[in-house]
Formats: sequence, structure tokens, C-alpha cells
Amino acid sequence: MAKPSFILIDGSSYLYRAFHALPPLVTSKGKPTGAIKGVFNMVASMIKSYQPEHIAVVFDAKGPTFRNELYPEYKANRPPMPDELRDQIEPLHELIKALGLPLLAIPGVEADDVIGTLALHAAEQGIETLISTGDKDMAQLVGDRVKLINTMSNTYYDDAGVVEKFGVRPDQIIDYLALVGDTSDNIPGVPKCGPKTAVKWLTEYKSLKGVMEHADEISGKVGEYLRESLSFLPLSYELATIKLDVELKDSYDTLIRQQQDDEKLRALYEELEFKSLLKDLEKGTDSLAPKTGGAGDVEIKKTRAIPEAPNTHYETILTEKQFENWLKKLEAAKLIAFDTETTGLDYMSCDLVGVSFSCKAGEAAYLPFIHDYVGAPEQLDREGCLKKLKPILESEKIGKLGQHIKFDMNVLSRYGISIKNVCYDTMLESYVLNSVSGRHDMDSMAERFLGVQTVHFEDIAGKGAKQITFNQIDLEKAGNYAAEDADITLRLHENLWDELKDIPSLKKVFEDIEMPLVPVLASIEQQGVLIDSEQLAQQSKKLEVLLQELEKQAHKLADEEFNLNSPKQLGQILFEKLKIPAPKKTKTGQYSTAEPVLQDLAYDHEMPKLILEYRSYAKLKSTYTDVLPTLINENTGRVHTSYHQAVAATGRLSSSDPNLQNIPIRNEEGRKVRQAFIAPKGYKILAADYSQIELRIMAHLSQDKGLIRAFKAGEDIHKATAAEVNGLTLMEVTAEDRRRAKAVNFGLIYGMSAFGLSKQLGIGRKEAQDYINTYFSRYTGVQDYMDNIRNVARENGYVETIFGRRLYLPTINDRNGMLRQAAERTAINAPMQGSAADIIKLAMIRVDKWLEESKLDAKVIMQVHDELVLEVNEKDLKDVSEGLKREMSAAAKLEIPLIVDIGIGSNWDEAH
Repeated sequence: MAKPSFILIDGSSYLYRAFHALPPLVTSKGKPTGAIKGVFNMVASMIKSYQPEHIAVVFDAKGPTFRNELYPEYKANRPPMPDELRDQIEPLHELIKALGLPLLAIPGVEADDVIGTLALHAAEQGIETLISTGDKDMAQLVGDRVKLINTMSNTYYDDAGVVEKFGVRPDQIIDYLALVGDTSDNIPGVPKCGPKTAVKWLTEYKSLKGVMEHADEISGKVGEYLRESLSFLPLSYELATIKLDVELKDSYDTLIRQQQDDEKLRALYEELEFKSLLKDLEKGTDSLAPKTGGAGDVEIKKTRAIPEAPNTHYETILTEKQFENWLKKLEAAKLIAFDTETTGLDYMSCDLVGVSFSCKAGEAAYLPFIHDYVGAPEQLDREGCLKKLKPILESEKIGKLGQHIKFDMNVLSRYGISIKNVCYDTMLESYVLNSVSGRHDMDSMAERFLGVQTVHFEDIAGKGAKQITFNQIDLEKAGNYAAEDADITLRLHENLWDELKDIPSLKKVFEDIEMPLVPVLASIEQQGVLIDSEQLAQQSKKLEVLLQELEKQAHKLADEEFNLNSPKQLGQILFEKLKIPAPKKTKTGQYSTAEPVLQDLAYDHEMPKLILEYRSYAKLKSTYTDVLPTLINENTGRVHTSYHQAVAATGRLSSSDPNLQNIPIRNEEGRKVRQAFIAPKGYKILAADYSQIELRIMAHLSQDKGLIRAFKAGEDIHKATAAEVNGLTLMEVTAEDRRRAKAVNFGLIYGMSAFGLSKQLGIGRKEAQDYINTYFSRYTGVQDYMDNIRNVARENGYVETIFGRRLYLPTINDRNGMLRQAAERTAINAPMQGSAADIIKLAMIRVDKWLEESKLDAKVIMQVHDELVLEVNEKDLKDVSEGLKREMSAAAKLEIPLIVDIGIGSNWDEAH
């Protein structure tokens, strides 16, 4: 397509997509701005690319349209617009107008109809028009002079593009939409007629009219549905048709871009807290200036299964000359985006297939080593290339950037390379910015933040059993994929860092906690932990016997045999045969036998209690005793877990393969699993655990005098609480009194209700409520903190840890009471859980540095919850114990001291 003369932007389409796809950004005063920022970025992208003189941004107007008169149920299924989206419409409109862009919103019709009318009239005058939209309905407008572009996915549609995307021509799109229907607009289609069926019919019968005329010839159930739908298909066709004769005052001639209003923009940027845009404005930098190369050089990529990023130059390095050229670029770079390609995801056993790098957005290279398939070209020697790359990757002067770079660090460590000066990780940048909105993998972020659809691994390697490893992939495909990884990582960093650096608290969390932790975790993962596989094999046999015995007991209670692992059969036994009061059925019509349901029932009934015990042992066997021996690395003789920084919303670490966080410690069998985590000869396992850290954080955050006094005095906090609430002396507190106080102390942190407390303690709900009321009357600081943090969350849309980490709460002001109350409970708990997570991370960073400097023979081998587990030479136990207490206690300065408990043993269980 020639450079378009007329740009029409579907503002409403992008408004909804930006709202649902982007993080729920809010200002310091709690005003939502995420959708505004998203639409601005898309509008800015169009203007930067094309610098149009004639342009309009079109929105839906308020109120019903002519389609509602035709069909009152039109769009009836759509939920009401969320308040946080509605509140962004007016400031977005003001921003568009302040940018000097014509804005249209015509009552009685939709934005589609306005755009369609303008595009048709322009085309009739021979004017090239480009419509920017994410709405598939607009494909019906494509023609010789009208094309579409989806800025979010970087896809372009001309006639051929529409056929490739939908399987039908632009002039068949309305027929297609009428047959398929549209659930979002509540347009009825033919039941069970999906896109493939619609394409098949339209290929054979050319149009909706042709399909209807030949309805009797179409066999099967879908043919019956078609014949039953004949009466309303004309209405569906009319509803799907974009109106092309809207009466408009404006046209191509009058819709002209004007000079932006700097004063209005300044006020809006300040109100919306768009700090980087405000900086550009103050500097006199035009945020909508053309991209490098000028608008005339913009290349529009046609839609296809694997779209490429625009204006890119990717290179596959196969010669020494190419490699030397790239070495010079890398040596001169201040920051390098780096990625490895491997034969698998096990960092301790996969083979390095190649590496990719980028030091300028749009430019990247892939250096392959061992691609092996028929016709594969000769590749450079891996050992020789890595030897030349080593000084660059280990340079403290050149910054390194990656997407989940810890994996790359682990892989390269096996080839003798220790990557230094790791400055940024795009996965962590996204996670720190907003841990609850969207995924943090590269493909998802590329679409969310850059509007780019990347090449997915499955696109080039296949899926399931037929999937091939990376070294078997044709280099033409592999090179583009790998180079894109490095390029997109660099471009994501430039986008995300621009946001992150303007929020000082989050920038500090990123720079002081998350990034310094990356090499620490990599070291722990590489170290691994020693496992006694023989002991686990013996325990598996014992568990099998135990499970069989529990199964017999269950059959005896039920007076019949049934499959304990079948939710359907279990539900019938519990709620039909044993007549236990049943909870609501699931959507599939079955009784729920989920763990929370069984836990509630186990207080009063034997069978649910037995089933919970059975499931606990079955999970222990299938997850740990059977599996752990299979995870032992044949080269190291150890098990190497993977720690995940960007999963838990609160900032806590999680782990997988194996998951070390969920090994039970309250039953004997769980402790036996921990006994299999052993120290080698001459060493001991040392466990260092923060004592009651979340309660200490609660005391610090609430500034409650009673809690602070008890902790400073070194009292048993649960005893102290029992004494305070019951009006007793510490000597008078019984074990039962302490148990109740402990349940309240921990329960309130997690938002436990009187109902939950009554269940846990086996007391009446009124008695539980009285206990909670008395607690709050004694600990007024805790009550005040909880009330205040709820208000802060409602106003800001997020809460923060002591260190400034944010947890966004999208449903804190929701009309749905259950969602709102759940968000309020999270608002209370998240600052404590998140602060505890930050403290253990800071402790890990301190401990790692101290151990390296001290030269003591000790290694951190695990991090679980609030605990660090080390493998320590017996001769260094005293020094390591003292040093650990000192370093971990100093990780944070709270109103009350952090206490660290130390345990030592030959295995993990003994160290407790």
C-alpha cells in the first residue's frame, strides 16, 4: 500500500483492549490511567509512523444505536462498563483533543459506522485510507483504497490478508459474521457453525443468500441448525453490516491534524502522572515526532501466522567475518541483550545450541553451533566462539540484559562462563511494575507492551509428541526466532524501564532486591541438594501400605468398595449414601469434593477426614518419594530445583522440579521426606529460620504498643496475647489459652472470620466473635492498621510492603461484595507477606556476600518460606551459625528485632 493520506483510528476498540490487556495503572490519588496510557501509545505509534495530515480518532457515543431498535437484545450480554474504565473516557478524550487530533463520537451509531462512512467517501475520491482497529468486523471495509492495521498485534489486512486471516474475501465478511454470530455483541448465528464451517459453506455457495437457498442440501446436525436459523439470519446480516451513509458534518477535507495545545497537555500529563511524557514536553521534545527514517520509509507487514517486528535486521552468523563484526559491536556496547537456545529446559543437562544478542533495537544476530539436520550449513565451532565471547560476557563494564536471564547464566556456567554485570531482566521489570496483571513471559509481554506478536516456539518446533528440539530446526526459521528473542528483549527493556525508573520505590525494589538476587539464586540452583534415594524408596513402599489400609477403612465406612480418587464416586458416597449435608454442586452437576469442602466437613464426619489423610499421603508419594530420586542429576548426584521470582503476587519465591515449598512438616511422613535431604560426609545441614516474622512485621506496621512491648521483652507472643485478651498473668495462661491466641494471631493476618475461627477452635461462632472483639479492644493499633490499610487500598488501588513493593488490587472497589472483601483481606495480608518476602531476599543477598568474603566452607542449598538451608563443613559450624544470625537479623531494621532460630543436623528434619 502506498503511504495512506487518511488515517482513521478506532478509539473504542483500543480503549477496551488496552483496559483489559494492560496493567491497572493508577495515580498517587487513586485515579485509573492504564487504558488512557494504552490508547495514547497506540495513537502515538500511528502518528509517528505515518505523520498524517488528515486523521480522526473515533469513539462510540453514549446511548443506544439503531441496532438496538432493530434488535433490543443487541449487546445485551455485555456486562456494565467497569467504573474504573468509565472514569478514563473523559480524560482520554481531552488528551486526544489536546494533541490536536480531530475526535468524533456520533450519537445513534457506532464508531464502526462513522469510520465506514468516512472511509467509503474517501475511497470514492481516490484517497488511500488506513483504518487502525482491533475489530474483526472492519474487515468488510477492505478494498482497493481501504486497508486495516491492528497496532496491538502489528497485523495488516489488504484483500489477500483478509482471505488469509478469515478464509473469505472482504465482500463475504458480513455473510461470514452472520453465520458465525458474535457472542460479545449478542448477534445470533447458526448454532455449532464455527469459522471452518462458515468458510466451507461460503466457498461452495458464495454468499449468505446462496447458503440459505441451498440449506436443504446441507446434511447432519449443523444442517438442521441452519434450517432452524433461516428466519433470523437476515437480521444477523443487518446487525453485522457497517452503516456507510451516516450523516456527518466532517469529511476527509475537514479532518485535519492541528497544532497540539502544550498548556492543556501539561495539565493533563500532571493530572494523569505521565512523568516521561511531561519530561518530553518540558524539554520541547515532540512525543509524536516521526520514527527514524521518516514516515515514507515505514514498511507495513502483511498479516500471517508468524508476524515479524517492523524495520528489523536479523542476521544468522555462519562465517568468521560475521562473527568478528559482531564481536566489535558487542565490545563497544554499553548494554547487551543476550539469550541462549538449548535442547531443553533443564539447565543442568540441556545442550547449548546457540546464542543470540542485540545491542540496538531492531538489530540482532543468532550464532548457531550444533543445528543438525539434513542440509544444515556448516556452523562455527562452539568452544572457539565461547572463548571469544567469554571476556565480553564476564566484563564488569558491559551491562547484560535478558528475559529470565538466570536460566542463561546457569546454562553458560556449565561452559565455564560466569556472566557479570547483569543489570536488567525484562521478566522482573514487568513483575515489579505489576505482579498481578498479565503474564511475564516474553511473548505475552511483547503483545501487551509493544503490540507485537512474536514467533512462538511451537510455531517452529511443533507441538506435543511431534515437537522437535531446537538443534533440529531449520536455521532460516531458528535464526529469525532466536534473533527476535534478543531484539524484543531489548525493546521491552526500553519500554518497561521508562515506566519503572519514574516510580522510585519500585525502582529501588528492582535494583536493591530483585536483580541482586538473580546471581544468588543461580548459585543455589547450581549447588543443588543431596538426596538419600534409598530412604525415599523405602518410604514409598511404606506409604503404599498405608494408602491401602486407608482405602480399606474408607470401604468399610461406606460399606462398599469405591474409587477414592474419583470425585464423582466419592461425592455419591459422601452425600447420597452417607447423607452428609452436601455443598452446592459444580457446574458439571457433580458434588464438589475439593479440599476446602472436605476440611469443613471433617470437623463433624469421619469419612471426609479419612479422605483428606489419604490424599495427603498419596500426594506425598506421587510428588516426592516416587519422584525425587528420578530428579537426581547424573553428573552432580544432586537434585537441582528452579526458583521463580516472578510468580507469587506478594513477592515470595516459589520453586519447581521439585517444589520445595509444600513438603508437609506437621506429620511424621512429611518429616521423613525432609530426612532424605542429607549432608555429605564431614558436613551438616544448618537451617536458619526467622521467628514469627509476619507477626513482627504486623507489630511494626501497626505500631501497636502491646505487640511491640511483648516482642521487645522477648515474651512468647501467643502466651502474651492469651494473657492480654483473657486478663491473665503469663503464669496463668494454659496450653489451650495459648492455642486459641495463636489461632487468632495468625488467623487475623489472613483475614480469618469468626466462622473460620470457630471451626478451627471447635467453639461457637458467637464465642469466636467475642474473642476477636476482645482481641481488637486490647490491640487497638492492629484494628487501626487494618482499617487504614483498607482505605489506602481503596484510594490507591494497591498496597505496599515496607520496602515499597506494590501489590495491585483490581477488585478493591468492585460492586461484587465477595470480590471486594477478598481484595480487602489481601490488602491486610499482602504488606506482611510481601515484607517477609523482601526481608528473606535481602537476607539471601547479604548472606551470599558474607559467605564469599568470609571464605567459610558453607553453601546455601535451599530457601523455603522464611528459612535458609545451608550445607556447612563441621569445622565452620560455630562461625557460620553466629554469622547467619548477625546477617539475617540485619536484613531489615524494624521497630522490634528480627530473631533468627538456628538448627543443625545430619539431615533437614534434624536441623529443625
